Amino acid sequence: MTNTDTRGPSLDGQAEGSGEIEIFRHSARLIHRIVRLNTNGLTQADSLIQPQPAGNCLNWVVGHLVCIYQHVLPMLEQWPVLKASALQRYDRCSLPIKDSAEACDLSELLSAWDESAARVDAGLISLRSKALDGPAPFSPTGNPDETVRSLLNTILFHQAYHAGQTGILRRIAGKDGAMV
Repeated sequence: MTNTDTRGPSLDGQAEGSGEIEIFRHSARLIHRIVRLNTNGLTQADSLIQPQPAGNCLNWVVGHLVCIYQHVLPMLEQWPVLKASALQRYDRCSLPIKDSAEACDLSELLSAWDESAARVDAGLISLRSKALDGPAPFSPTGNPDETVRSLLNTILFHQAYHAGQTGILRRIAGKDGAMV
């Protein structure tokens, strides 16, 4: 009988499911990179340009990405990067930023984004495969059967969706596309 499992062992010795954790890590790293490429060279003023006829500015999107990772960090046994009150303006269902006084500085948000991404990666590295089937601490979709696995999948899809928006918002700010 031949072994048809092509996942192989991970670097940290995890067996079953470790390939899945590596996929989560890879996705998170790609998302981080795309956001950084799309925000490279943008100013605070660029980040506050509102898409028309409606939508959220790049400043809100970056703050929202950080805010969502903040919600996930405790599940990954990592400390939040910022106080929850600092990101309340960027939480789920918050209104678009219309007043620049409500916005955090883009450079501070990007620093928090970098640190949040590093902590997500550190948390995923230490996550054990068997934890994926455990109950999630919350469910953005209201799923009473939400698992850590399904929550991570939803969060990474969410982050990728908004990372894509940063490319469009870069163009709206009058900059060349960052992806080549």
